[in-house]
Amino acid sequence: MKKQIDSTSLPKEIQPKRKEMIGQVISTKMQKTVIVAVTHTTRHPLYNKAMRRTKHFSAHNESLDITKGDRVRIVETKPMSRTKHFLVIDKII
Repeated sequence: MKKQIDSTSLPKEIQPKRKEMIGQVISTKMQKTVIVAVTHTTRHPLYNKAMRRTKHFSAHNESLDITKGDRVRIVETKPMSRTKHFLVIDKII
């Protein structure tokens, strides 16, 4: 049987890298939750034209003063609810 290792007890250098993204806040209507739109560019497989793709993520926002339109940095975390798997780290000015 495989032994499970708690990644928080490991030294900082060995801990698995969490996914970090920068996006724009598009909704703050929920308590302690914001919706962040993350945009990335990719190439079309046949026509090779640059395309802009946007994905929305629900992120936990405990006490930061964030309004609609702000740019924020979010990081992956353990699931807090069915759709919320990210945490707002800071507001980018």
